[in-house]
Amino acid sequence: MMNERIKECRKAGKFTQPAIAKTIGVTKATISLWESGSTSPRGENLHGLAKALGCTPEYLLYGVESPKVEKNAEWAGGFEPWDNGSPLGQDEVEVPFYMEVELAAGEGITEAVEYKGPKLRFAKSTLKRQNVDTYNAACVKVSGNSMEPVLPHGSTVGIDTAAINIVDGKMYAINHDGMLRVKMLYRLPGNGLRLRSYNIDEYPDERYEADALKHIKVIGKVFWYSVLI
Repeated sequence: MMNERIKECRKAGKFTQPAIAKTIGVTKATISLWESGSTSPRGENLHGLAKALGCTPEYLLYGVESPKVEKNAEWAGGFEPWDNGSPLGQDEVEVPFYMEVELAAGEGITEAVEYKGPKLRFAKSTLKRQNVDTYNAACVKVSGNSMEPVLPHGSTVGIDTAAINIVDGKMYAINHDGMLRVKMLYRLPGNGLRLRSYNIDEYPDERYEADALKHIKVIGKVFWYSVLI
């Protein structure tokens, strides 16, 4: 259960409830409610709690392995908007940020005409660790609430357009019959496909048989995301 994982991570890190509460800007009573299972952290609080505990939001939500978080991008230096006149650092590369193209995390939106807005800076070492070639990387916005609490509305995701082979449970950007969306993908017997949202209560799994996949094109795998609320 999520509340048990919160408590286990806090005790493993030898943190007190007041210390965690102060770090993420909530009250001790809120931490107690989370650990008792009376309420659960969402959105900004979920991300703040995971960072304070040294794990990922996915670990708190689902108990997936490898809970340690590795910091690999930031808005200053390694990651920031810039223009063509700004010099790149020795370990920096530019990645296009398509601001008018949103990936719909929900029912989807009609594909807009792409244009290059501000570029985002990534460290070459960051992309190398993810096996992402600079020429295949792009960043876009996410809209809707189907991928909350992991990807709230307005999040930015990095996409590796060369990674189109589906690995079950990974997030991908897809063009679904003219709509740009981001979902977790799972292969089904008979070459079918299942689309899954984090917000499964409001957005149940979508199943598509092989003959319907002609309307779905995998754009690329999500290798990075940023949540700014």
